[in-house]
Amino acid sequence: QVQLVESGGGQVQAGGSLRLSCAASGRTFSNYVMGWFRQAPEKEREFVARINQSGGATYYADSVKGRFTISRDNAKNTVALQMNSLEPEDTAVYYCAASSLVPVAPRTLLLPGDYNYWGQGTQVTVSS
Repeated sequence: QVQLVESGGGQVQAGGSLRLSCAASGRTFSNYVMGWFRQAPEKEREFVARINQSGGATYYADSVKGRFTISRDNAKNTVALQMNSLEPEDTAVYYCAASSLVPVAPRTLLLPGDYNYWGQGTQVTVSS
């Protein structure tokens, strides 16, 4: 089992920044691909970003590319999502997730079903 706890959500004006963090406990953190997803009201959960086990490879949804940065610290068992130039469309509950699968190509591990463990989510609200 892997337990994930997100923090750092809040309310910000358009153009502002937030940094989300996710603390992991349980099994060896560095064995897992880590991802961030988000879910807006009445919408399906969607992929935001993921980072491989070593932190050497990342992949982003087109909607956040160039604005968001995912990073991890395997020594501290944490993964972060730095969000800049936030837009009202970024408003959602953001979830941290862990996958035991191996990303064999860039456009893989983009679905919620690819991830084994989830945090409880943290709300991000961007006002215009």
